[in-house]
Amino acid sequence: MKRTKWRAYSELAWTEPIIAPPEEYVKETELFSKVINEHSKIKPRTLLHLGCGAGGNDYTFKKHFKVTGVDISKGMLEIAEKLNPEVNYIYGDMRTIKLKEYFDAVAIPDSIGYMTTLEDLRKTIITAYEHLNPGGVLLIVSNIREEFRENNFVYTGSKGDVEITIFENNCIPNPAGTTYQATLIYLVLRKGKLKIHTECHIIGLFKLKTWLNLLKELGLKINQMKLEHSYDRFILGKGDYSLSMFVCSKPLIHKKSI
Repeated sequence: MKRTKWRAYSELAWTEPIIAPPEEYVKETELFSKVINEHSKIKPRTLLHLGCGAGGNDYTFKKHFKVTGVDISKGMLEIAEKLNPEVNYIYGDMRTIKLKEYFDAVAIPDSIGYMTTLEDLRKTIITAYEHLNPGGVLLIVSNIREEFRENNFVYTGSKGDVEITIFENNCIPNPAGTTYQATLIYLVLRKGKLKIHTECHIIGLFKLKTWLNLLKELGLKINQMKLEHSYDRFILGKGDYSLSMFVCSKPLIHKKSI
């Protein structure tokens, strides 16, 4: 996973809060916070956010928890730090980072799709588990292979003399594989001058059985929920984009990791 090679997370990171201002994350992040509280066997006071990006979720998470955010994109972390000075942001890889503290909740609501191999996915889940206090909750949001549909999306935003439009096409180049392809076209209009940027992201796409097996290996109690309409307003034409939310409770009696 070499995310920083992509412009979206480096020289185009500045577009993120224009396209997706933190206010747009509030409703969904309030749901995440509610679910964490409902399924935790302890009072959740601290939260580790793996793959925190530009801090859009943390804008709301910080109202409920003491938040630590981790991301591999320095460009995104710079934006997040300005937006959420109360949050402790750390540069690191969610597959391998080892912090010297434990958290009452660990959340990966947006970025686990960048784990494109089973081994990387497994490493990330173990990292989350090993930072989670007994009785705490691991929350993951992801696509599931059986429910994934190819779609086209459009995102727009403006600030001052800048107008941004992003077109995204999702397709599965290899039906037997464990990834899909997200092709992005950025139209950036600044002071009447248009610049066009394109790039292709490879995103992990695993079957439900794979997810359940990985989570069960660690002895987590799994609750699977649906997020049905998160992207409805961005889909071009008639489309369906369903996400799965895994809400996993760690036993109060600590078990050894694998």
